[in-house]
This record gives sequence, structure tokens and C-alpha cells, in this order.
Amino acid sequence: MGFTHLHVHTEYSLLDGASRIEKLLDRCQELGMNRIAITDHGVMYGVVQFYKAAKKRGMEPILGCEVYVTRGDDRAKKSGRERDYAHLVLLAENERGYKNLMKLVTEGFVHGFYYKPRVSIAFLRKHAEGLIATSACLAGEVQQALLRNQYDQAKDLALEYADIFGEGNFYLELQDHGMDEQRMVNQYLRQLAMETNLPLVATNDVHYVNREDAAVQDVLLCIQTAKTVDEEDRMRFPSDEFYLKSEDEMAELFPREALDNTEKIADRCHVELEFGNLHLPQFTAPEGLTNHAYLRQLCVAGLKERYETITPEIQERLEYELDVIEGMGYEDYFLIVWDFIRYARENSIMVGPGRGSAAGSIVSYSLEIIDIDPLKYDLLFERFLNPERVSMPDIDIDFCYERRGEVIDYVIRKYGADHVSQIVTFGTMAARAAIRDVGRALNIPYGEVDRVAKMIPMELQITIDKALKDREDLRVLYREDATVKRLIDVSRALEGTPRHTSTHAAGVVIAKNPVDDYVPLCRNGDIIATQYTMTELEELGLLKMDFLGLRNLTIIQKAVAMIKKNTGRVIDLNQVPYDDEKVYRIFQDAETLGVFQFESSGMRNFLRELKPTRFENLIAANALFRPGPMQQIPRYIANKNSSAPIRYTHPSLAPILEETYGCMVYQEQVMRIVRDLGGYSFGRSDLVRRAMAKKKMKVMEEERKNFVSGALERDVDEKSANKIYDEMIDFAKYAFNKSHSAAYSYLAYQTAWLKVYYPVEFMTALLTSVMGSSDNIYQYIREAKRLGISVLPPDINESGSRFNTENGKIRFGMAAIKNVGSGAIEGIATERAKNGRFTNLYDFLNRADLGAVNKRTVESLIKAGALDGLHMRRSQMLAIFEVMVDEINNQRRRTLSGQFSLFGEESPVEMAIPIPDLPEFTEQEKFEMEKEMTGIYLSGHPLDSVAKAMEQNTSHSSQAFREQDEEYQVGMPRKLRDGQRVKIGGMVAGMKALTTKNGKRMAFMQLEDLEGLVEVIVFPEAYEKYHQLLNPEEMVYVTGRVNLSDEEAAKVIAQEIRELKPIRTLYLRLPIRNQDLESKVKKLFTEYPGESAVVWHFVKDRKSFKTPQGKGVKITGRLEERLWDLLGKDNVVIR
Repeated sequence: MGFTHLHVHTEYSLLDGASRIEKLLDRCQELGMNRIAITDHGVMYGVVQFYKAAKKRGMEPILGCEVYVTRGDDRAKKSGRERDYAHLVLLAENERGYKNLMKLVTEGFVHGFYYKPRVSIAFLRKHAEGLIATSACLAGEVQQALLRNQYDQAKDLALEYADIFGEGNFYLELQDHGMDEQRMVNQYLRQLAMETNLPLVATNDVHYVNREDAAVQDVLLCIQTAKTVDEEDRMRFPSDEFYLKSEDEMAELFPREALDNTEKIADRCHVELEFGNLHLPQFTAPEGLTNHAYLRQLCVAGLKERYETITPEIQERLEYELDVIEGMGYEDYFLIVWDFIRYARENSIMVGPGRGSAAGSIVSYSLEIIDIDPLKYDLLFERFLNPERVSMPDIDIDFCYERRGEVIDYVIRKYGADHVSQIVTFGTMAARAAIRDVGRALNIPYGEVDRVAKMIPMELQITIDKALKDREDLRVLYREDATVKRLIDVSRALEGTPRHTSTHAAGVVIAKNPVDDYVPLCRNGDIIATQYTMTELEELGLLKMDFLGLRNLTIIQKAVAMIKKNTGRVIDLNQVPYDDEKVYRIFQDAETLGVFQFESSGMRNFLRELKPTRFENLIAANALFRPGPMQQIPRYIANKNSSAPIRYTHPSLAPILEETYGCMVYQEQVMRIVRDLGGYSFGRSDLVRRAMAKKKMKVMEEERKNFVSGALERDVDEKSANKIYDEMIDFAKYAFNKSHSAAYSYLAYQTAWLKVYYPVEFMTALLTSVMGSSDNIYQYIREAKRLGISVLPPDINESGSRFNTENGKIRFGMAAIKNVGSGAIEGIATERAKNGRFTNLYDFLNRADLGAVNKRTVESLIKAGALDGLHMRRSQMLAIFEVMVDEINNQRRRTLSGQFSLFGEESPVEMAIPIPDLPEFTEQEKFEMEKEMTGIYLSGHPLDSVAKAMEQNTSHSSQAFREQDEEYQVGMPRKLRDGQRVKIGGMVAGMKALTTKNGKRMAFMQLEDLEGLVEVIVFPEAYEKYHQLLNPEEMVYVTGRVNLSDEEAAKVIAQEIRELKPIRTLYLRLPIRNQDLESKVKKLFTEYPGESAVVWHFVKDRKSFKTPQGKGVKITGRLEERLWDLLGKDNVVIR
């Protein structure tokens, strides 16, 4: 007696299975079942999570997969044959079967993917050992033959599978979900079983846990197929029977023998996943040396390079770290990292100064894995590698983002392509995203869905349940509106469900054997990735490393190269002084645009108050300016800038907290407090810190007793000890890693140093790094101009691909021009270098490779102003270039065919094309062309004339909107509030008008100011009032309310729109001082208050006076007429 479910789809059958693993296993136990299989469609994404959750409950997990098999070569992609596969359930009987299952799933995904991850019968036969197979659902190959009334073929197929898997390892699978086809197929399967002596097995094709979850799974299918539940012609399940049924329910449907066979299979399936054993690749030390001896040799040599004198403290720290590394068996790990970093440095690939807790290791410092001295900055090795907590060290490395791939390629060459893989990540349905997805699937009007979604607070880790708890309006809506209740209930069921896969941005696995010996692989585009997540890989003992591409390293590398080219100086940024007052001045003045980690508006506001004066301040600022620690900022600033002594809970805290002015800022400080006051080892103190961070209450209360007891032995009174412990608990949940903050502050200082001493080269490299972002280019060009650096327009006789320095100025790069590809730029530069500058349009076109420099490219270069130096107006060039290109091409064809003489007749074409005498485009037209081609205005800005008016009459710029969106994306609170009243100004850069369901007109408008764009929504009421102002290039003020969404940029809902005009100045000329006349004029001005300045000029005295700010006038025609009456027309000038 008994029954085990052997055909089960979890949430990792993406957008198909609605069985959440935890809920599934809980229900399994409620039904008295202690074993269950996982058989997701073609993947093993959920296997480790499923295994651990089952083992935690004392259950026996059965690991499997429902694979897709194909006849012929699975690697052949047959066009037009989408359904070239059938289903087959495979269950791992033992470790050999588990390894074969991984090989099969990998083959299907990496090589056999064509609509589905397919595996050939031939490959299946090679990897059948240790697997038990069942014939699957109606999509199984045997069942498909039966549905086609091909009984004999079905029999042959069944016998073939039995032969592939061996005697007793292939089962004919019975299913009954209330479908006529299944009942018919089941009769034939019973007959087949009798004739072939193959065993039957009963399954339910579980896709959700309870019968009532069928509606949730149906919504999931609609999300997958972009359909709505109301549509008839869509993918759907035929009944609500695909749930986790009880043994009694299954017994009503199937013969006892088929149920008993589930138990027989379950009895045979025992796979133990191997956690904790390391599978590091083998590093080969030089002959005659062990890896430990070689590591020591490298470290000793490295220390001599790093330190002038090896003090006992340095030697002791090295010995301690090497002992720990050897004891934990990580010599290979450090040698592997040293090796690929050595490769990078030897090949001039810039490496970051450090990242994460690795900066706390002197071994890492001596091996040049990091560049920051852990002793100088009091960084802890145990935060990186804890001898009391067995876990893989984690060294994440930053490389120049343009050349990161070269380092990965080196690792692949060294260890083998099949030993290296990238790592999968899962995109899940967050609270708001779930509501929007479900709302679309349920066909609920967008406005209603949007209203509910916006009631979910924009907080990190927010859940729908927490939103219901926190928001009264949402609870009321949920109670009173049936549609909203359904929307929220289904969304809650799907919230957190994996929605899609992607590839970890930096994670790479390097394994001792081929990676698919340990984990199944999948393909994301051209990238091969593991099917298990980063944390699961680490638990399985695989070496995971982050190879990160960091833009700022590329900026530094390019800037240093330009400095060498321009000045001959070779800059080593590790040798510059880190106490330079000039460098700290730009931090104090918050002039840190372009400075790594310190350029956001929020950080700059923090710097203005902080006024950093030493490197430790930068480390603290980097650690504090994050969600959570931010609440310490006011206290940190107050203590730093106060002359009063800092008060500590107990004097013994002073040596630990004095560098941060009495504030707990770093995780390492928590560790030191626990060690110095509580008597813990550093290793154990890290365990306590982790327990606090993860809010493990039971552990924390147990450790409180130990800490207080240890503190009492060290002369700390009990009250103070408890208070300190409470402060640590409160702080530890958001404390930051000092090692990481120190390493990144080191990099920040280097970028600031370059900005101070070599601003042209630094800003040039910075601009090149953001060539894909017109907003950033414009922002940094403005910053360059603020620094007194001229930015020259693109020029085919001067520009290269990237931004370049040119006699102390910055020259715009041609790669930033639309439609100008690398081939065209390379050809232009090569021809220019070989045969000299281009003298005119014909010379340029005649010498260019017109295959790469095509008509579209030429047009773009003209519009961007890159041909302005060829002594012809843009209007003329645009009028004749196409004719000129055609004639040159014809000329070349005639030359090739021998129709031209040998007597220099190439040039007549230039003479034959008349140049029309066209007026040049207006400045405004040129601006628009430049914006079209580069995304920014180069030679000026249409808003220059109203810049002062905008500055004086708006509350926010587009930069405020952009920066607060950027900060929200990394978890910072938004400064703009939903519904906040704002006034912005700018030019209508784009507008889309539409008609609502009620027949009223409204518009979506893009308003551009000097710093970027803001989207403005003009609803019907405002549109009716102000539509005459909503024309392209119209300059307007918009007053309205902020509209915030977690999925989109902040917008403004317009309430009032007014014309934006330049602020003009009123000039008055009086022969002599005349108090009576002056009083009359001033009295008149009180009737016309405004922003325009008034300049009084007294002819006899030869003196001029300007009215103070805030005492201006509003210039109108009537005011002008009245002034004429008082002073005479010739004495009143407005401009």
C-alpha cells in the first residue's frame, strides 16, 4: 500500500508550473506522503532547492526531469518543424543516474535547443545508466502513436525504451485528468503492458498544489503566452485535475498495481547531493614545489615589493593567514586568482584595487590581488575567511570593462572550455510586477490595475501582504471590490515566482572536471550558464568568481594613457599622496561629477555637509550612503564637525569607534566590539555578526549571555554591556563591509586626483565611457565647460572614433554620431593619416571608401557639423552630396571598365557639379540637426536665451528627476514625493496626442531643459486649456504634480502650462539725477512687479545703476508706453 507522486512540475517549469516548492512539500506531508519527485519540463533549475527543502522536512526527494526526446540528430534545426519532440520522464535512481540526467539536460539545452531543449534517442541511449524512465503524458512518444491509432508502432517504441533503459527500468505511465483521450490511451497501455510484460505506473501530471489553484495556473499560462483569460483561442489545461492528489483519489482512478509501482520506484531512488566537498581546479606549481610552498614563496616576494620593512606585525599576519588558508585547503584558490590577475596585469588590462572582504587579506595584498593595505586601514582577515565557519572564500575582481572578456578567455584556455561556465539568475515577479502581469492576464482595465499597483509602497523587499498590512486604502479596496480582491489574491499566489532566466552579470564557475559533471547547464543566447544559482554552486563546492567589468577602471586606464601621450609622464596612481588638500577640496565642495561612487546628487549633498578632510572620511561616506546606514549620517556629521568630546556608552568603545566619531559604521567594528569587550575570537565574532545581520533571535539571545559575561570580566558593567549589545543588534542588520568601502574609496580618490591634476584627460576618458548615453555626454560636457575646458565639435580632419584631447581641449568623437559606424571611422582615419587632410567635400567623398562611408553616413556627418571645416555651408553640402556620391561611383565604375583615359580625367566631376548658392540654416535648425545626430546640442542650445528665466522660475530641473530615479533603482529613498507640486521649464521636445475612450483629447509630452528630459502627462482638462502651447520647440513652464512608479521614470501631471520667455532687461536713460522723476518711475514699477532687471543710466554723471535682485519689473507693452510718456521714446530701451 502507498503512493508516491513521480510526475511533478514546480514553479521552475517557468510560467507553466504553479507548484511552489515549500507549499508543495507541506501539502505532501499533510497527505501523509514522505517522498515526492521533481520533474520540471526539460530543466533542473529547482533541484537543489527542492532537495534541501525536502531533506529539511525529513522527506526523501526524488530527482528527475521531464525531458524532450527527438528522433534523429537533436543538434539539427529543422526549419518549419516546431513539434519535433516528445516527452519522457526520467528519474535518477542513484548518483550515476543523477550525473547522466545532468548530461542529458545539458545536451538538450546547450546543443539540442529548437523550440524546446531536445535530446536525441542516440544520446539518451549513451546516458541511460542509473535512470528509471516513464512514458510521460499524452505528449509521450508511445502515447502519441496510440493517439494516431498506430498500436504496433507504440509497441515497438515501448520495447525500444525498455531496451535503452534495461529490464525493470521503463514504465508505461497512466494518467487520468478527466480527458477522453487519456482514458482511451490508458486502455491501450494496459494491453501493451500485458503483451510486453512492461510495468504500469500511475501518476498525476501535477502543475499546482490544490484543485483551487487551477485558476492561478491558468493565469500563469496567460502571462506566458501574452493572452487574457477571456480569449478562447489560447493554451489552457482541459480540467482542474492537475493537482497533488491524495492516495485515495489516485486509488479511485488506477489499478492497485500501478500505485504500488510508484512505491517500488521510490524505494529504488536514492541520490545524495554532495555539499561542502570542494571541486577546485588543480593549479600546477613549478616543478619541485608544492602549491603551499609556491604560495608562500609568492607571498614573501610580494611583501618585499609592498613594504620597505617587513615588521614582526606584518610577518605574523602573513603566517596566520597562510596557516588558515592551508588548514582550510584553499591554496589552489589563491593561486588560481593570482594567476589570472597576473595575466591581466602583464597584458595591460587594468585591475581594480579590491572589492568586498578580500581587501582584508595580507596574502591578497602581497599577491597583488588587491592594492589596499589591510594593516594600514585596520581591515580584518576573518571578515574574508573565517576559520570557524567553513565556506569558500569570495574574491570578486574588477577589470577594465572593455577587456574583461580577455581575462575570462584566458581562464577558458587554461582550464578548458568545458571546465568554465557562467551562472544563471532568475527574474521573479515582485509585488507590483505581479499585480501588473496578473492584471493584464485577467483583462482588468489598465487604470484599475495601475491604481492598485501604485498602492504598493516603493520599498525594497516589499510584499503584497505587507502592503495590505501597511495601507488602509488598499485593505478597504480589497474588502469592497471583488475585481481587486481577485487581482490581489492571484498576484499573492504568484508573487516571487520565477518568471524568466538571465545570466549573472559577472559570475563564472571554474571546475576541476567538466562543469556538467557537477551541475546541469543551459544556454542563454550565446552564453552557456549553469542551471543552479550562485549560492547553490557554492554549497556544492564549486569555485565561483565574479569577473566584473568596471567602467571607471577603463576611464582611469585611458586617462593615464592620454597623460603619457600628451606630457610624457607615467602616472602610477598607487603612488600618489592620499592626503592631498586639493583633492579633498573637490569632495568638500561636492564637485564630484565623474568621481567614482561620489557623483549622485544625494552623495554630493552629503559631501557638502560632511566636508571630508582625510581618506577615512571617504571610506565612511561610502559605507554610510546606503539604505539603512543613512540614518547614522546626521550623527556622524554632527560628531565630526563638533568640538565637544564624543560620549561613548562605555570608554572601552573609544579605540574602536573613534575613527568614525562614535558611530558604528562597519561590520568590522561589530566584530572588534564582540572580540575586545566580550572576549571572543575574531572568527567567532564574525559568526555573531552574521547572526545579528540575519536576525537569528535564538542565536542572538544565547550570545547575549556570553557577551555580557565576557564584558563583565573586562570591567564593563552589565547595564552598559546590554546597551552595547542592543546597539550592535540594531546596527548589524545594515552595517557595511569596511574592506569593500575602503577599496572603492581608494578608486574614488584616484578618479578625483585625475580630475584635479589632469582634468582634460580625465574628462575626455569620462566622455568616451558614456558614448552610448546622450544625457551623460551632455552632463559631462557641461562639467568640462565649468572646469574651463573647451569641447570642440566633431571634425573629419581632427576627430577619431572616441573623444580625444587636442591642445588642452576635448574633441568630440565621431563614434558618438548616429549612423557613423566603426568601419567608416577607421577608413576616414586611415586615409587621413596616409594622404593628408581633406580639403573640400569632393576631396573627402572621392578619397573615402563609399562602401563604409555611405550616403546615410555622409548626411549624418554633415548634420552633426563634422564637415563644417570643408569651406561649404551645411545647406549646400546636403543639397549636392548625393549627386556627388553617385557621380564618383559612376566614375569609379567607368575606370574599372577601362572607359576613362589615362590623362587625369578624374577631376572633371568636381567641376561639373554646380554648388547652389543656398542660404545657411538658421542657428535653431543647426541645433536641431546636431541633436538629431548626436543626441545633444553641440554648438549651442535653443534654451540658452531663456536659461536665466528657467533658473529663477522653476523648482526642479530634469536632473533632479533623473538622479532620484537612479538612486531609487539602487535602493535609496526618493526625494520627490508622489503628488508633490513642482514647476519645471523647457522646450517641447516631443508630443503624442491621443483621444480617450470618452472622446476627449490628452497628450504625453517630453519637456527638455538644459540637463535632459522630463515626461509630462497632459490630461483632458489641462489639454483643453493649453493645447495651443503644445507645439514642437515651444518653450513653456509646466506646473503640476509628481507621478511616481517603480517601473518607470518619474513624470509630471500638468495642471498649468505657461509660455516661457527670456528675461529681458529694461534700460532707462536720464540726463541728470531727478528725484521727482525717479519717484514717478519707481511708483509706476510697483504696478508691474516681475523678474526683469532695470538699469538706470545718468548721462551727466556717466554712471549706471542696476536694481537689486527681487526688485525687478514685468515688461509689457503698456509699461513701455507709459515710460515713453515720462522719459521720451529714445530714453527707453528693452533688450
